[in-house]
Amino acid sequence: NTFEVDCLINLFYKLVGDVTERQGMVTGLDRNAFRNILHMTFGMTDDMIMDRVFRGFDKDNDGCVNVSEWIYGLSVFLRGTLEEKMKYCFEVFDLNGDGFISKEEMFHMLKNSLLKQPSEEDPDEGIKDLVEITLKKMDHDHDGKLSFSDYEHAVREETLLLEAFGPCLPDPK
Repeated sequence: NTFEVDCLINLFYKLVGDVTERQGMVTGLDRNAFRNILHMTFGMTDDMIMDRVFRGFDKDNDGCVNVSEWIYGLSVFLRGTLEEKMKYCFEVFDLNGDGFISKEEMFHMLKNSLLKQPSEEDPDEGIKDLVEITLKKMDHDHDGKLSFSDYEHAVREETLLLEAFGPCLPDPK
């Protein structure tokens, strides 16, 4: 609503003001300032996911999140419909932006987001197994990669799969 948008605008300019004081003139939140907000406010710790979230917000790819990108991004991030969140999460997980989530992309994200367990077994083998299980569950057209259609179908069947490759949305709390 209007009140919430006004609050987000005020917060944005407060945050940009803090950055401006440290760095000189800034037109928005740069990657480091934005990642700091993701970490401090939303508890995100995965570097790859935080970078991808930044890219999801920075629609014009200028290296800064401006006020309209901030408001639009947070509206999806905090209050988005399932459809909006699916599109957002898919963009975050599609590391190379080719419209598919490949086995390699799944492997990199799962390797970063899973806790390392000390064991005799090669941890990469467990992640490869998890990628195969994920593909069996989500790859409806059986082409060895996830299209948005595959991802959407799987998430509609099981909403928990929305963040299958790492936490890229805030905790509902």
